[in-house]
Amino acid sequence: MKAKVLALTLLALSAVPAIGMAEDVVYLSFQDTVAAATASGKLDGSVKFYLEGNQPAGKVDVVNNNVVTNKKTNAFGKSSQESCSWALQSALITLQDAAKQAGANAVVDIQSYYKKQVHSDPKNYECHKGALMSGVALKGKLAKVH
Repeated sequence: MKAKVLALTLLALSAVPAIGMAEDVVYLSFQDTVAAATASGKLDGSVKFYLEGNQPAGKVDVVNNNVVTNKKTNAFGKSSQESCSWALQSALITLQDAAKQAGANAVVDIQSYYKKQVHSDPKNYECHKGALMSGVALKGKLAKVH
C-alpha cells in the first residue's frame, strides 16, 4: 500500500514542472505599456523607445548596436496583460539604464528576441506566458537622436 501511495505521489509531483512550462505566445501593444510605465514613474521619459519599423525624427547615431534584455515575472493568477506588461516594463527599465549609462537617449530597432528568435512588429511586443512565469526578451540598439 505504501509503495502505491509513494508511486502516485511521485507521479503527481513529476507533473508539476509541466504546468509551469506550458506557455502561450501573446502579442500586446508596446506603446500602451511604455505610456503606462512612464505615467507611473517607472520610466523617466529621458529615453525613447522605438520598435523596428518606427524611426525617430532626426539624425540617429548608434552608440551600441546590440543590447539585449530578458525579463521574467511571476504569472501565477495574473492575466496575460498584467504579467506581460510587468515583464516588459522591467525590460524597458533595463534598456533605459543601459542607454543612460552609454550616453544615449533612445533605443531603436527593438525586436522581440525570446530564446534568440527574432520577431519584428512595429506595434506589438511578444510575450511568453505560462501558468507560473511570463517572459519578455528584447534586442535593440542604443542611440543618440539629434
